[in-house]
Amino acid sequence: MKSTFIARAALTIFAALFMSAASATEIDADAAKKLAKHNDCFKCHAVDKAKKGPSYKSIAIKYKGKTDAEATLIKQITTAPKVKLDDGTEEEHKIIDTKDQKEMKNLVGWILSL
Repeated sequence: MKSTFIARAALTIFAALFMSAASATEIDADAAKKLAKHNDCFKCHAVDKAKKGPSYKSIAIKYKGKTDAEATLIKQITTAPKVKLDDGTEEEHKIIDTKDQKEMKNLVGWILSL
């Protein structure tokens, strides 16, 4: 009887932890697209085709499975590094117009989820 209670308690705790972790990683695609649009990201990027910059899907493929993907992309959108374009020219990447880490992580999460 006692072992059944402990097993149920452990299962309840595990389920609660799993649910909170799942909700913490949920992506608000509409908010991500709105932030990207507000920052003119779609001027150089598209979801599934290369423009002046790579498609978001190709970025997701490039960083798939890399543990530093989120940090690397956040650095990319917050520090204006030089980026090489398909035509061989270089320019500074635009800095995203938000200081909200949650918004940045949501945008990067959306890109990586494609």
